[in-house]
Amino acid sequence: MTSILLKSSSLLLFVVLQFTTNDVSAFTSSSHSTISFTSSVSSSTSTTSLNYEPKWKKLETLAEKTADMNPEDKGIKGDITVLFRTGNETKQSLAFAGQPLKDVASQCGQFIKYGCGKGECGTCEALCNGKYIRPCINKVDMRLIDPESNSITLVLKEVKNKSKSSGKFFSIKSFFKGFYNNLLGMVGFVTSRRAARRNYQERMEFEDLIAQRTLEKKKARLAAQSKEED
Repeated sequence: MTSILLKSSSLLLFVVLQFTTNDVSAFTSSSHSTISFTSSVSSSTSTTSLNYEPKWKKLETLAEKTADMNPEDKGIKGDITVLFRTGNETKQSLAFAGQPLKDVASQCGQFIKYGCGKGECGTCEALCNGKYIRPCINKVDMRLIDPESNSITLVLKEVKNKSKSSGKFFSIKSFFKGFYNNLLGMVGFVTSRRAARRNYQERMEFEDLIAQRTLEKKKARLAAQSKEED
């Protein structure tokens, strides 16, 4: 079993290396430049993405299309100014007292990552006027207004990954990860089979011991019966 595992892993490694070598050579011939294999592994993701056509792209919402417009020009009404800050980006909207903050964020195109939607997990937690609130359940409140700016300012958590299009189906990195996962799977299979074989042998030895003890008791009982008859 170990030899089969080593042969299969070496075969997978050979196939992956052959594919990556061909991919690098094809890329160098198309771009009319010479690059090394080590540099192509690290830069292939960024260079090949130029020729990649995503299967889907995220359509802009009406709020995102009109993000640069003033709230009044959009037709948004309200007597309280609400600001949403995410890093260096700030979006502005208008609202009335008692209006849900998540609706105010939606009407100005502000993305907020929600979790439970019940105010329990704290995924959407934002800093407002020195205290943390949860926009999924909190509403526009006059007590949240900052006296200096005369507005409600929410400092939101930055979202690292916000997908706008479909990713590539495969890459060189994905092939190496696939090979690593397959290798771990084969090692786990061999380990579990050895444990199962050991368990089977122990169970069979125990059953043989029970059969032997049963046979000894049967012989002793027959011997006792024969003595009583005599």
